[in-house]
Amino acid sequence: MDTRKNNGSQDANDMGRRSFIKGTGAAMIGGALAYNLGFPNEAFAANKGTLKVGLIGCGGRGTGATIQALTADPDVVLTAMGDVFPDRLEEAYAAITKVKPDEVKVPRRRQYIGFDAYQKVIDSGVDVVILTTPPAFRPGHLEAAIAAGKHVFCEKPVAVDAPGVRKVLAAAKEAKAKNLSLMSGFCFRRDYANMAAFGKVLDGAIGDVRTVTTFRNGGELWTKPRQPDWTDMVYKMRNWYYHDWLSGDFIVEQAVHSIDMMSWAMGDRLPVRATGTGGRQRRVDEIYGNIYDHFAIEYEYADGAKGIHFCRQQAGTTGRNTVEVAGTLGNANFMIGREHVITGKNPWKYEGENNNMFQAEHDELFASIRSGKPVNDGEWMANSTMLAILGKMVGYSGQSITLEEAFNSELAIGPKLEEYDWDLVWETQPVAVPGITKVL
Repeated sequence: MDTRKNNGSQDANDMGRRSFIKGTGAAMIGGALAYNLGFPNEAFAANKGTLKVGLIGCGGRGTGATIQALTADPDVVLTAMGDVFPDRLEEAYAAITKVKPDEVKVPRRRQYIGFDAYQKVIDSGVDVVILTTPPAFRPGHLEAAIAAGKHVFCEKPVAVDAPGVRKVLAAAKEAKAKNLSLMSGFCFRRDYANMAAFGKVLDGAIGDVRTVTTFRNGGELWTKPRQPDWTDMVYKMRNWYYHDWLSGDFIVEQAVHSIDMMSWAMGDRLPVRATGTGGRQRRVDEIYGNIYDHFAIEYEYADGAKGIHFCRQQAGTTGRNTVEVAGTLGNANFMIGREHVITGKNPWKYEGENNNMFQAEHDELFASIRSGKPVNDGEWMANSTMLAILGKMVGYSGQSITLEEAFNSELAIGPKLEEYDWDLVWETQPVAVPGITKVL
C-alpha cells in the first residue's frame, strides 16, 4: 500500500469459521509446557508430485482449512503441525484424521509445541503452510514462510497494526518475485454469488459507485475462564480475541470481511480518510479484555464517494450481514449467503449455483501451484486489513484520521515475535476512550 499514489483512485458460514475446539488447559512446569501426545510415528512413501502441508495454528479455523487443503488435490498430505498449546494440536490432529485418515502423516517428531513451533513447521520440509494463528503472529509467520520459499494460505486479517501491514506487503512482494502462491482467507471473494454480483458492479451495471454501506452485526463469542495454573500470558492467549494486541479488536478480526467487500465494490481503490465512533456497552466484564462491541465508520474517497461500515457483537441483538451499493444508474443489494439483487437501469438477480467458498480458496490455491501460475492476494488483503485497522484507530480515538497517517504509523501494539514467552507479562491497554486515547 502506498497511500501517496493510491488516494485518488450470522450465518452458517460464520459458524463454520468460528467452531473453535474447546481447550482443556495446559499444565505449566517451570514455565514450560508439559507435552506428551504419544501419536504413532507414521511413515509414507511420497512421490515427487506430493505436496506436503504444514499447519501453523491448530484451532477450529486451522482444522477446517487443513481438511479443505487435503481435499483440494489428490496428492496432498499433512506432514507437520504446530501450536503453542498441546491440547489444541492433539484435538486438531484427531479431528483432521477422522475426516482425512489417509492424508495425515504427522509423526510425533513433527508435532511442534511452543512459540517457535511455526519455524519448526516451516523447516520440516513442507511445500505449503497454512497460517491460522491469532492475527498478531501473522506478519512474522508469513515473512518466515515466504523467506523459506513456501506457498501460503494466509488467514485474515493479516496484521493488527500498521507496522505489521507493511511487513505483509513486503512479504507479498517477495512471494511474487519467487513465484510463490499466496492465498488470502478473505473467503467471500471466492463465493460464486459474490463473484458474479460484485463483478456486475465492477463492470458498470449500476454506473459509478457513490456509496457502499456494509453491516456485520451479530452476537457474542467464546470465553475461557482463568484457571489456577495459568500464567498471565496463558490466560490472554486462551482469550486472544479480547485483547487488541492479539486480535486487532473485532472490527479487524471479524468485521474486516465486510470492509474487504466494501473495498471490493470500490474496485480496491483506497480512501483518503476515515471518521467514526465505537464503544463498549454490553461486553464490559474483565474477561472481554479491552476490545469494543460496536463501531460505525465512514470512509471518504478522493472523488467524494463514501464507504460506510457498521458492526456490532452484542448478545440478544439482531444479526445482519449485508452490502448495499448505490451507483449513478442503480443499486445493488447483497444479503450475504442469501440474495444478490441489482435494481435500476440494468436489473439482475443471481440465480446460479452456490459453492463452498472455504473449499474454493484451497481448490484455487493448489490448482495455481500445480499449474505454475501462482495466485498472489497479498496487496489487496493487506490493504483491506489496513482499512479495518484505520477504522479501529478512528473509533478508539474519536478523531478523523487519514489513511496515510495511519499507514505510516510506527506504533506496534504488541510484543515482537521473538519476545513471546509464557512468563512474559504484556499489559493490555485500558479500554479506549474517544477524545482521550491517542492512536498516533
